[in-house]
Amino acid sequence: MMKVWQVVIVGCHPTSMLGTKLILEEGGELKVLGMYSTWNEGASIVREKNPELVLADYHMPEGNIESVLLNMKKSSPNSHFVVMTDEDGRDLLQPLIELGASGIFSKGASPHQLLQLILGLRVGFLSMPLEWIEKGSWPISTSKGLDDVLQLTQTEMFIMERIVQGITYDKIALEIAVSRRSIDNYLRKIYVKLDVSTRAQAIEKFALFSRQNRQIYA
Repeated sequence: MMKVWQVVIVGCHPTSMLGTKLILEEGGELKVLGMYSTWNEGASIVREKNPELVLADYHMPEGNIESVLLNMKKSSPNSHFVVMTDEDGRDLLQPLIELGASGIFSKGASPHQLLQLILGLRVGFLSMPLEWIEKGSWPISTSKGLDDVLQLTQTEMFIMERIVQGITYDKIALEIAVSRRSIDNYLRKIYVKLDVSTRAQAIEKFALFSRQNRQIYA
């Protein structure tokens, strides 16, 4: 059974936030800690509670999320930030990811699409609408930090590929003929090279790098 994720919602429309809360909590795998109508309130609770997920409006009365996202991410580095917007996400995705976002969600999309995006984050994948690719728009070019992946050795690359595929550490150890403890040592080196502190962050960065390269060489 998946861990229940704690969620914080930051938005300027109370009715919309309440509707989102009901959608998220219906399945029992997400628990909304609170709904906040200013950046200051949202930033304070994120810093205090370190929720797994933050859903935030792009536009707020105090300004757009670019003005606060980087500091919020620094205060809660393990949180996933998903930005909700009426704007064209293709233009916003790369700049927001570089500030610490994990995805963008169109307010015109369905509740099922929102839940699918969150499900992807829970297993370490970034989701985006197929429409962007069908229109020939691949919004992510060389994002900050992705070059860190290139520092990995061939063995470290293999380990990350298998982890992204959901293979257990014990099985990976057998595949490369090393001890289970050696896998832990490899992971410590990988985290340093990727500039991350958790398995989920490593998976997210490596998966994003792999997806970008597949698109480039397709």
